[in-house]
Amino acid sequence: MKDSFDPHAPRKAWLGLMAKARPGRVAALLDAAMARPAFTWLRAPEIGSTMVRGRMGGTGAPFNLGEVTVTRCALTLDTGEVGHAYLQGRRKADAEVTALVDALMQTTAADRLRDAVLAPLEAEFTATRSARADKAAATKVDFFTMVRGED
Repeated sequence: MKDSFDPHAPRKAWLGLMAKARPGRVAALLDAAMARPAFTWLRAPEIGSTMVRGRMGGTGAPFNLGEVTVTRCALTLDTGEVGHAYLQGRRKADAEVTALVDALMQTTAADRLRDAVLAPLEAEFTATRSARADKAAATKVDFFTMVRGED
């Protein structure tokens, strides 16, 4: 059902964006934008692992590819909003700030955070992806334009 509306799509997008950010980058942007508010831990940052599954060709039967280390946490602001974070790797500080931004995005500070934290992260991610695509495109060979030696 690709045409169905997902009310959680914006939240998935900002959490995914912060999960892909360089270590320490979200914290730097948040600290430049505002002072961190008080919060209470629902689940302090903890490190564990999760099983990664894959499919051959994207359509085959699923198989266990291996385990990946993840850091997760959950917190609640004094105003009641709850923030969650799941990040790849052993990054407790990044998980804390990601959960904090997640909670703050549910408050009136959302527009300010979108401009000060999420927009720069999106621009950096887009630039990195574009540079990677340009580098890959430079190695592309177009076999239909090569001259054959028999003509």
